[in-house]
Amino acid sequence: MSIGVVSIVIGAAVLLLWIPLRQRPGLGTVSNVFVVGLAMDGTLALVPDAHGLGVRVPLMVAGIVLNGVATGLYIAARFGPGPRDGLMTGLHDRTGRSIRLMRTMVEVVVVVTGFLLGGTVGVGTVLYALAIGPLAQLFLRLFAVPAPSASRTVAAAEPSEQAILHR
Repeated sequence: MSIGVVSIVIGAAVLLLWIPLRQRPGLGTVSNVFVVGLAMDGTLALVPDAHGLGVRVPLMVAGIVLNGVATGLYIAARFGPGPRDGLMTGLHDRTGRSIRLMRTMVEVVVVVTGFLLGGTVGVGTVLYALAIGPLAQLFLRLFAVPAPSASRTVAAAEPSEQAILHR
């Protein structure tokens, strides 16, 4: 199986962990499961390998930051979180702990599980696991859109204190 197909299968399986957290999938959820896997396979097929640290390090950092941006954009737009994002938001809702802590915890469990299954853990893996939680929280706050009010129409306003982003 390709890495993209494995990603799709694992993403679908992770959605089962949403059941006790009472998370609901959305368009972003379904899109995340399939589009990420297809994009991985497409990218690996079309983009040449990067050689040399001078190219690989900036690509790695840009990829991690862009993943944080994308997470903030589609969750703040209420398209529905991806599989691991849903674990993050579900754990946040149930525990009251910060987004950054919950996402970091999810990613550390993913890294340890992968390692125990025989996977390799490199600098990029560890950097992603430690950085994506704080980045997700930062970009969720940056792209926050207040919930619509039934009593009035608001074009722009400060984020609600009840928003997921303010813990």
